[in-house]
Amino acid sequence: MTMPDKVLCKVYRSARRSEMYLYVSREQDLAPVPDDLLQRFGTPELALTLALTPDRKLARASTGEVLAALRERGWFLQLPPLPDAEIAVIAGRNEKLPRSG
Repeated sequence: MTMPDKVLCKVYRSARRSEMYLYVSREQDLAPVPDDLLQRFGTPELALTLALTPDRKLARASTGEVLAALRERGWFLQLPPLPDAEIAVIAGRNEKLPRSG
């Protein structure tokens, strides 16, 4: 399936994991997303709808990667950012900070 340079895209927020987003084309919506991914993602909450073009800048994802994933499989999963390595080292040494599992 060939996608045009401009894709109307829905972006869903994960109900289970902060800062995890799922991009899908507005036309196909969640239909191409595997069931096991949707189960892990939790109930999708619509965050926004946007016109995605190659020259559009996204905060944490490469527009080219998102468009390619939409073209190839119909969805793109944006994972939460990894914690800063230096902060993780400090947190690991500080016994007073709560541990996250």
